[in-house]
Amino acid sequence: MAFDAIAELRAAGNPIEQLSPAQQEVLRGLTPAEVATLNSVKTRIDAVSEDVEGHMSVWGVGVF
Repeated sequence: MAFDAIAELRAAGNPIEQLSPAQQEVLRGLTPAEVATLNSVKTRIDAVSEDVEGHMSVWGVGVF
C-alpha cells in the first residue's frame, strides 16, 4: 500500500480540513520522515498547550 501523508497527518489530529487545496497538495508530497517530524512537533506543542491551559484554570483564568 502506498504511503498516504494526508491520512497520517489527519490520524495524528492535524486539522487538514482547514488548509487550502494547494496546502493539502504540498502535504500529499511529504515523505514518511517529514510527516513523522510534523506529527512529533504537533505532539510537543499540544503537550505544552495542555500544561498552559491547566495552569490557567488553576488561577481562574479563562482559556479560549
